[in-house]
Amino acid sequence: MTITVYGIKNCDTCRKAWQWLDAQGYDYRFHDLRRDGVPEDRLEQWIERLGWETVINKRGTTWRKLPENVRAHMDAEHAHAQAVEEPALIKRPLLDTGAEIVAGFDTDQWQSMLEKG
Repeated sequence: MTITVYGIKNCDTCRKAWQWLDAQGYDYRFHDLRRDGVPEDRLEQWIERLGWETVINKRGTTWRKLPENVRAHMDAEHAHAQAVEEPALIKRPLLDTGAEIVAGFDTDQWQSMLEKG
């Protein structure tokens, strides 16, 4: 199983997720959405499988900084374009095993998903 964690290097929640993965003994690859860019094909899959409302972090400052008319008319297509332009909009960390994807860090959810392998 290939585990990829997508996030931003200086995100506190991403750091907690890495520490948890390390403590559990999982090997993973970290993809920094700011430094390495947003993988558009994966982003499209995340939006299709999870819904743009889950993939886009509407609680963060990046969302609040968007103009009201952009937020009001957000849909999957616009979410994709906005996330590519501003990677900090993506809820993080995002755990992708190839078979399953989960946005956000919840130890119980991650443990369950990773045990399925």
